[in-house]
Amino acid sequence: MKLLLLEDDDLLAESLAESLKDSGYLVDLAASLSAARSLMATEHYELAILDIGLPDGSGLDLLADWRGQQRSTPILLLTARDTWEDKVVGLETGADDYLTKPFHEAELLARLKALLRRRSGQFSTQLSLNGVQLNEGSQTVTVAGREEQSLTATEFRLLRYLMHQPDRVHSKEHLLDQLYTLDQDAAASNLVEVYIGRLRRYVGKSLIQTRRGQGYTFVSH
Repeated sequence: MKLLLLEDDDLLAESLAESLKDSGYLVDLAASLSAARSLMATEHYELAILDIGLPDGSGLDLLADWRGQQRSTPILLLTARDTWEDKVVGLETGADDYLTKPFHEAELLARLKALLRRRSGQFSTQLSLNGVQLNEGSQTVTVAGREEQSLTATEFRLLRYLMHQPDRVHSKEHLLDQLYTLDQDAAASNLVEVYIGRLRRYVGKSLIQTRRGQGYTFVSH
């Protein structure tokens, strides 16, 4: 699951990106409004974390632009401003949540997970679909009461993404984009097939189906 982090404080951005990576997310970093606009024009993100005070303007302007374009991407605002008026402005502009600096990274991660659960209709840290239980906290999977299996970070990201969007056909290119960030070296073209094969050993071939010439889909029933 790929996120966009717009933050011009290099130390904070790197720290947050590392914490998010440890929690199974991928993060593309932007340090300016122009960089964030360029990324949003070409990449698909499940959620964006926006700082308000930036060197080339306000994150609120960017937020207003995105909502004006009917983008429904969940937005978590970060700001050093702590008055209730600022929070109201942010939420009325279209933010889904608001976090004031300084903050504990654990709180940011909890708010982020809540936003993603709300968007997907899930209200638990465990995704349950067609006999598969994916525990987002422990990054483990259980199928039909069998023994719990630990997943690698990449296996977890891919299975979570497929389960959050079941019955949709995802191309290999799109899934690869969810597994690797822009600043990483290009991945092997067969990487998706490799990880799909691994996941099928956990959940069964019938649940993750191939659509010839199109991609893969997780079957919800």
